[in-house]
Amino acid sequence: MKILVLGSGVIGTTSAYYLARAGHEVTVLDRQAGPALETSFANAGEVSPGYSAPWASPGLLWKAVKWLAMTYRPLVLRHRISPEMIRWGLQLLANCSDRRYALNKGRMLRLAEYSRDCLGELRQTTGLHYDQRMQGTLQLFRKQQQLDGAAADMKVLDDFGVGFELLDRAGCIAAEPALAGVAEKFLGGLRLPGDETGDCFKFTNALAEQARALGVDFRFNSRIEAILRDGSRIGGVLVNGEMHYADAYLLALGSYSPILAAPLGLRLPVYPVKGYSITLPIVDVAGAPESTVMDETYKVAVTRLGDRIRVGGTAELGGYDLTLYPARRRPLDFVVSDLFPRGGDLARATYWTGLRPMTPDGTPIIGATPYANLFLNTGHGTLGWTMAAGSGQVLADIISGHSPAIDTSDLGLARY
Repeated sequence: MKILVLGSGVIGTTSAYYLARAGHEVTVLDRQAGPALETSFANAGEVSPGYSAPWASPGLLWKAVKWLAMTYRPLVLRHRISPEMIRWGLQLLANCSDRRYALNKGRMLRLAEYSRDCLGELRQTTGLHYDQRMQGTLQLFRKQQQLDGAAADMKVLDDFGVGFELLDRAGCIAAEPALAGVAEKFLGGLRLPGDETGDCFKFTNALAEQARALGVDFRFNSRIEAILRDGSRIGGVLVNGEMHYADAYLLALGSYSPILAAPLGLRLPVYPVKGYSITLPIVDVAGAPESTVMDETYKVAVTRLGDRIRVGGTAELGGYDLTLYPARRRPLDFVVSDLFPRGGDLARATYWTGLRPMTPDGTPIIGATPYANLFLNTGHGTLGWTMAAGSGQVLADIISGHSPAIDTSDLGLARY
């Protein structure tokens, strides 16, 4: 089939690659000048299946109140409350029961673990390099309450066969030796040895080259204005004032997917949650992280990417605003300085922001729509890099009429 993929972030690009590998004629459209120049550009660098968990969890409302009161708060609510934010927030709260949390985390783990397998196969068949490291993720606990609360997550991990290690202070230092100099700042941690790290921007661009070799046509600086319907099918896409036609269409525009879907009568429960990152050069290798350390208190991830340290965090609810507020950098500066004071040079750090496409239940929306030739691959939230390869393969299987290797019955829009 001739297929138009809307979006060239990590999700759109992986989808295009797998569709082309399945034998389809694929064109990718994006308003940017190249792949992965928005949310995929400078994310936290984690490929963390074991850390896949929905925001919607028991006690979230009380946690959110405490986060909003913190000096280095991980949650920020801007004064731009909209009907979309309220609707999404109510759906989020409806998923905060113990039963819903276990259900949502389970299906997120299913997709994320499969995605890691797909990523491994991609590396083997393509030889991709993207500053990857396979040394796990360490979720660091500063408080005893956090250490005690890890039991619920460990049960779900155990149920799904995901390897983990509950570590004391000495165990954390063994996994991340640079933490030895700040041992008094934490009590222990949960290590997920199967997790990986890597530069999502480098990966996406390298995979785009592989996709081009398979015949994928990337058309950048293409402003997608509208998806037009023709009865029960999509009739075409308006791009830069001109119509583009295909046999099938894939909407993979992250946080912007709901905007294009709404005129079709499709309400996608995807809300843009703004995140921030800084990237600083390593100046002392022994003082830098080996892989990813996730500070559970501040919800900030510190990741080693080659000769750089990437620090990502903060969840800001404020619509599509991409302003780089100076105050939002302070938690990132604090955490990397607090845990790895000798590792990098903050004076030379670059500052970035992007919009994470979040669903209320944490699970992305992958699969068919009421329109016979329109498909979705969006809503991955903070886990787009983690779930990209698996989502692309699953989507290619669905469009090609093949049975995916994992159960996808609960990943589609129909669950809403």
